[in-house]
Amino acid sequence: MSRIGKLPISIPAGVTIAQGNDGVITVKGPKGELSQKVDSSIIVKIEDGQVMFEVDEKSPVNIKQKQAFHGLYRALVHNMVVGVSEGYKKELELVGVGYRVSNQGNLIEFSLGYTHPIFLQLPKEVKVETKMERNQNPQIVLESCDKQLLGLICAKIRSFRKPEPYKGKGILFKGEVIRRKSGKSAAAK
Repeated sequence: MSRIGKLPISIPAGVTIAQGNDGVITVKGPKGELSQKVDSSIIVKIEDGQVMFEVDEKSPVNIKQKQAFHGLYRALVHNMVVGVSEGYKKELELVGVGYRVSNQGNLIEFSLGYTHPIFLQLPKEVKVETKMERNQNPQIVLESCDKQLLGLICAKIRSFRKPEPYKGKGILFKGEVIRRKSGKSAAAK
């Protein structure tokens, strides 16, 4: 059995969880609404302000696969509950001379040292804010109730200029430390 799958999820105030006949769990809260289809080998019980997940022993699915699903769906539903009640927030930082970012609504414009600006249209579920202050690196603040979508968008933005180890330039998460390499000058000694 999965250790994570055994843990119950407590439902905070203002959050409602509903289970459909087709195995879809819908979570509604003050920050939004999310849904997730749960495999038929996992039994979901919603009672006493808690959500419990159990493995269906009669299911024809492989036992290893059932155990993996047990922890997976518990973690996904937990992320949904936290997302609709508190929300998720990621901060990115642009490190490099002349790197700029601006937004108009959910359209972000990046100037990252290429010959052309890069535009990225974000989905409506994600809120974006850009900060450009003097003597500080430009910052992007992303907020959403969907943790998976937020991670995908951060990965996409980061792929425009990955942090590189020689000069430390690129798009990185706030507080992230890049392991620096010394380059040719250190090898010659």
